[in-house]
Order: sequence, then C-alpha cells, then structure tokens
Amino acid sequence: MILDRYLVKQFFPVFVAAVAMFVMLVSLIDLFSNLVRYLNYEVPVSQILLVCYYYLPKSLSYAIPISLLFAAAYTLGDLYARNELTSIFSSGIPFWRFSVSLLVIGAAVSVFSFFFQDRVVVPTFKKKNDLNRQLLHQPYTENNSDIVIKARNGKRIYSVDYFDDSSISLNGVSIIEQNDEGEFLSLIRASHASWNGEYWSFSNALIYSWEGDFLRVRPLEAVDTYRENPDIFKRRAVDAEDLPAKDAAGLVRDLKSAGLPFVGALADYYHRFSFSAVSFVVMILSISMGGRFKKNILLMSLLASLVSSVVFYVMEMISMMMARLGYIPPIVGAWFPIVFFSALGLLLLKSAKT
Repeated sequence: MILDRYLVKQFFPVFVAAVAMFVMLVSLIDLFSNLVRYLNYEVPVSQILLVCYYYLPKSLSYAIPISLLFAAAYTLGDLYARNELTSIFSSGIPFWRFSVSLLVIGAAVSVFSFFFQDRVVVPTFKKKNDLNRQLLHQPYTENNSDIVIKARNGKRIYSVDYFDDSSISLNGVSIIEQNDEGEFLSLIRASHASWNGEYWSFSNALIYSWEGDFLRVRPLEAVDTYRENPDIFKRRAVDAEDLPAKDAAGLVRDLKSAGLPFVGALADYYHRFSFSAVSFVVMILSISMGGRFKKNILLMSLLASLVSSVVFYVMEMISMMMARLGYIPPIVGAWFPIVFFSALGLLLLKSAKT
C-alpha cells in the first residue's frame, strides 16, 4: 500500500538518527563511569577504544527500543501537525490500519533483537568485561572452598575442601550416595580428584559401603560415573544473562540438579525472551502517543520517550529483583513490565485521535 511505504519512508531516517544518538549516549555513560580509573592506571587510548568497541552491540541493544519509541511518536506527531493524518482519517482509513506497518517493523525488530542478543551481544559483552577487568587490574578467580553440592536430584552429595579452577581439580573430596528414599548407600573419600574432560578421576580413594550389617571399606577402583560439570564447584556461578539462550537453559538445569539456587538464573533466562519483545511493545505505546503532540513535536516526543523508558526500566529492574529473590515467580518478574506496558499502550490507543 502506498501509505504504508510513505509511513515507512518517513519513519526510517528518524529511527536511524535516534539509534545513532542513543548508542552514543549509552556508550559515553559507560565510558565516563570508568574514565577516572582508566586515567589512574594510565590505560592506553587504543585499549579504551577497544573496550568501547566491544560495548557497542550492548549499547545498540539498549538503544533500539527507545529509538523505536521516539521515531514512531515523532513521525506520527509530525504527520498530525502537518494535517496529513487528518486527511488520512477523512478518507476512511482507521488509525490502526495506517499504523500496521510500524507494528510489523516492531515485530521484526523483536525477532532480530533476540538473535542479535544471543549471538552478538553476549560474546562481545563478555570480551568487554574481561578486558575491562584486565585493564583496571581487577583479579578474578573462581577457586572455591568448603563446598557442598547436591547432584542427581539429591541422591549424590559432594563435600569438597577446595576447588582449584586453574587445574580443574578437587581437594579433600567426600561423596555420599543415597537411594530414592534417602537411605545411605556408600561414601567415597579421596584426597584429590582431577577432571579429565569427561569425568572426575580420583587419587587415593576409599569407598565405604554396607555389606550385610557391616560397613566395609576398600580402595575405589577406577570409575567413570562421576561426570558433574566443574562449573558447579566454582566460587561464582555463571550468570544466565551472560550466556546464549541454549546454554542459559542448561545452566538452570545444572543448578537445579546440583541443589543450588536456580530462581535467579531462571528469571534471567525468561528475561532473555521478554527483553526481545520490548521493541514490539514500544511500538504499540508510541503509536498511541503519536497523534497527541501537535506543538513542540521533537521535544515532546523525546521527553515522552525518555520518561517512558525510565519508567519501564525501573519497573523491569524492580520486578526482576523481586523474581531473583523469590518474592514472585521468575516468569512473572520477566514478563510483568511487558504485559503492563502492552495494556497501557492499548488503553491509550483506544482513546487516540482518529
């Protein structure tokens, strides 16, 4: 339809300019938050620029929703100020039909955002954080001590004195095996265990098990049945939001099977999908606001976009925090802001000028 092409033609230049502006703004905020420390450690300019380069995809993921909101609101407001929307409405074309092309763009950008986040943002943001820690001399180790881990739904319990991340080894290992009823089956004690890439290999290991009414002890023969991933012994669990969606789902399963807290990881996993839907939601919201500004369109569109974005991200931060702490279900914490702003956009759209 000619009107669809016309609307898209009016929308895209504003959207591209808004993306450039907001990406620069987000990048500068991150840069200036660390600038003093960069200067204190005399970090070369080339390395600072490399950090900024790795942060660009993350900045883009933050900038796209607010840019869509601003561009759609400004475009529709500009058309209304020039009385072009009035002409369209007079011809009998409903406002929702005229705005369909913007909704299609929002849906397409939501799909793009999911794969962009999964395949570009996650790896580059990790590189940015790793390089930043290195430049700012922030040592990081995943060694751990005094660990108790449940595996196989609680039927296998590890007690480890110390986990060495550099050699991927365990020191002072005790493993209790239980049956489905929680009854004791055996106890393995070993001074050392090392990971060979597939399973744990024990040194100087003894196994205690019942033989009739007697608890017998004997040396443990070489076995390949202990295959728990070394990541579950690390001092700091990997954040689900720092992993691709498939790996994040695996992390949630590993945490559940190990008896570790998994609610926060599950909330972050759901958030991966809900955050991608933001682009479509802001299109609904921006369309509902588009015909409300006839004067100072640029300023009012920018102000409405910033206020809406701040409210959304604050609400999202609060709901995700409550989900991670277990006050609300993880899926509710991830999707509540999306549902709320979708309902708000539809309510405003119902009263929009047509």
